[in-house]
Amino acid sequence: MKAKAAISNGEGGFSIEEIDITDTPSEDEVLVKIHAAGICHTDWDSLSWGKRIIMGHEGAGVVVKTGPLVKSISEGDRVILNWAIPCGVCFQCIEGNRNICVNNSPVIAGNKPANGHARLESSLHNGVPIERSFSLGTMSEYAVVKESATIKYDIEIPFSSAAIVGCGVSTGVCSVFNAAKVQPGSSVVVIGTGGVGLNVIQGARIAGANKIIAIDINPVRLEMAKEYGATHTVLASKDDKGLLNAAQVVFEITGGKGADYAFECTAVPDLGAAPLAMIRNAGVACQVSGIEQEITIDMRLFEWDKLYINPLYGKCNPQVDIPKLLSLYAKGDLYLDKMVTRKYKLNELNKAFADMHSGINAKGVIVFD
Repeated sequence: MKAKAAISNGEGGFSIEEIDITDTPSEDEVLVKIHAAGICHTDWDSLSWGKRIIMGHEGAGVVVKTGPLVKSISEGDRVILNWAIPCGVCFQCIEGNRNICVNNSPVIAGNKPANGHARLESSLHNGVPIERSFSLGTMSEYAVVKESATIKYDIEIPFSSAAIVGCGVSTGVCSVFNAAKVQPGSSVVVIGTGGVGLNVIQGARIAGANKIIAIDINPVRLEMAKEYGATHTVLASKDDKGLLNAAQVVFEITGGKGADYAFECTAVPDLGAAPLAMIRNAGVACQVSGIEQEITIDMRLFEWDKLYINPLYGKCNPQVDIPKLLSLYAKGDLYLDKMVTRKYKLNELNKAFADMHSGINAKGVIVFD
């Protein structure tokens, strides 16, 4: 069967092209009709991964057909796709760390096709098998994925809102719940109020944080942060090295002791140590955005007894945590619908990326007819 898909050339560009998708998934594979795909900075980064791939790693849709070994879902089920696909049998999965599965995680495996990837030949471009971003490739009208990459849901939610749960929402909220374990009545700093940062903010609100301090260089983003639960905002300067001046404001807001928790959500290497400057002694700094470059840290920032953690995917266990997030949405606690600021057609992906970089969207989403 034919499908339109966004394909990265690996050298900084992409094109919308036709691909061939198998309509006979094998073994534990599932054919999904994608209804919506979230857009994030990782998708932009995928343009320069040095290989041709079907783009997209956030998505939601409807199961069209299942392989003979699939048991947990059926044709017609609505599903959210997740890129942290656990094998269930490796050391980390058994330990409960399914977000860092040794066998399937494309991050742990060096961003190479791992066991979590459906057969490469299930998707063909010009007759040649093509890899899917994070074993999903959601910027395509159809996707063949592993059963373990799907989470069935039954609540009423637009596909566009469901699509963003699989990465940006889970990473932000689970960083609060699972990684840092924010306590009620605590103070929280969030550095960077993009899509992930906004979800850290609303995770902190749901967790019962008393003070939620949002820091950004974009005043529009700071106004947006208030809608998701920020109680204080700090407009930072690009010239504020390590955000040390912003840290002084945080100390004033927290009565001189510093925040209990601070989350870095900018992916800017120079700000990798910034959360350490915001927290009190024995506080928790959490690096959420996935900085992977070499950085230099003044060890005095660790004084004293401070904890710095670097979780992948917020330590999210998708099969457990995504249903919890959907339950919070159903209760009205987790804001998803308004987070989808704008919807785009697949052929508007350039515009979607431009809007993302300008910071005007909380979250942009590709929708398919």
